[in-house]
Amino acid sequence: MLEVQDLRVAYGAVQALQGVTLGATAGRITAVLGANGAGKSSLLRAISGIAPVAGGRILLDGRDITALPAPARARLGLAHAMEGRRLFRQLSVEENLRLAWNFGSRNVPLDQAMAEVQQRFPILGERARTPAGLLSGGQQQMLILSCATIRGPRYLLLDEPSLGLAPIIVRQIYAFITDYTRHSRTTVVIAEQMATLALKVSDRAYVLRRGRLVLEGSSADLLAGGPEGTLVANYL
Repeated sequence: MLEVQDLRVAYGAVQALQGVTLGATAGRITAVLGANGAGKSSLLRAISGIAPVAGGRILLDGRDITALPAPARARLGLAHAMEGRRLFRQLSVEENLRLAWNFGSRNVPLDQAMAEVQQRFPILGERARTPAGLLSGGQQQMLILSCATIRGPRYLLLDEPSLGLAPIIVRQIYAFITDYTRHSRTTVVIAEQMATLALKVSDRAYVLRRGRLVLEGSSADLLAGGPEGTLVANYL
């Protein structure tokens, strides 16, 4: 289980997160929703160890990792696919995957991991020697997800996986995320602006507004405008 307790993140005088508390469980997808600038990316960056934590705690299965550097968190099985399709653009698809596999703990041999990537996204096998920068946006997102999951992480953070993609590609990406979560029992947290999309695949959701947690509940209730209030009113 991933737990965040009273988390605060600040960039100088700017308070990006103000006392956020949430939890995510294994084998489930947890959605973090909010408009641009709500603090979603700062939350994921703090969890993975690349944003400054001004207060609060981050726990993985009860272990406090708040003071651990990012590489140590990766060795504990935490992977983070950041917004913006951050790849080694001059390296090939295969070279990006090999680099990702070499970073942190690994659950399967490289050959098996590469075969699983090609089974999930055959186009990546076909374009294995193509520089990542020459892939389409959708193919780059497939590669990002594959780099994040190739080591079989226990905790997976996904920041705006649908950003800038055509609807047909978004459906394919989310089908992969849903299937991967169900079969791997990984703890998955997705940060999304597209609330309806994330709510349809997640079990629980948290809504951030200007760095504060303003709404939480089951995804089904939030999608239906349940008793905790309307999503839209707290999203704007």
